[in-house]
Amino acid sequence: MKYKAYIFDWDGTLVDSESHIVSCLEYAAEQSGLPVLAYDKFKDIIGLGMREALLSLYPALSDSEIEDMRGHYSASFFAETSSPLKLFDGVVETLKKLQDKSVNLAVATGKSRNGLDKALLTTGLQPYFDVERCADETKSKPHPLMLEEIADHFSLKPSEMLMIGDTEYDLEMAAGFEMDAVGVSYGVHDVSRLMKHKPVKIIDSLSEILTLT
Repeated sequence: MKYKAYIFDWDGTLVDSESHIVSCLEYAAEQSGLPVLAYDKFKDIIGLGMREALLSLYPALSDSEIEDMRGHYSASFFAETSSPLKLFDGVVETLKKLQDKSVNLAVATGKSRNGLDKALLTTGLQPYFDVERCADETKSKPHPLMLEEIADHFSLKPSEMLMIGDTEYDLEMAAGFEMDAVGVSYGVHDVSRLMKHKPVKIIDSLSEILTLT
């Protein structure tokens, strides 16, 4: 097989969470007394670690203000009344087929560890992944440290791994590690942004990844 490990972004690649994330950012801004920015402004930072995302949106935030807004965001995101997040079409079937081929599967996400652990349980995807790396336990995308650590875990070279993501942060991270990447067209960033980082393919459905095995 061409690749021995497939590394997946989470939000916008496996899970259709864009509108939920934006609404939580809007709530956090309101509760923190900050201006509520345009939908596309909030959407654009999906994929970054929370600190990096908030500073991109509000560059003058102090550390205490960041923590305050992070708290409001988390309270909204994990509220019991929140609707369950929806997996994109073909996610479970694709992961199962890859697992059946005995390839390594991992997640590299801008989510916190707490957020990802809860999401893995609620979506039922936990059994498919061998390792995950989150923004609060390493460096945020687009720095390639997440991928370096996953490669070390699997004892693989960059050429043996494939990154799958919906944002330019994912593809830039892979490029920084000299690793192949696939962009998905159905996520947060437009295909024109993804193409800047020379993905090996743009796919319209996750199941298309099976053609690269």
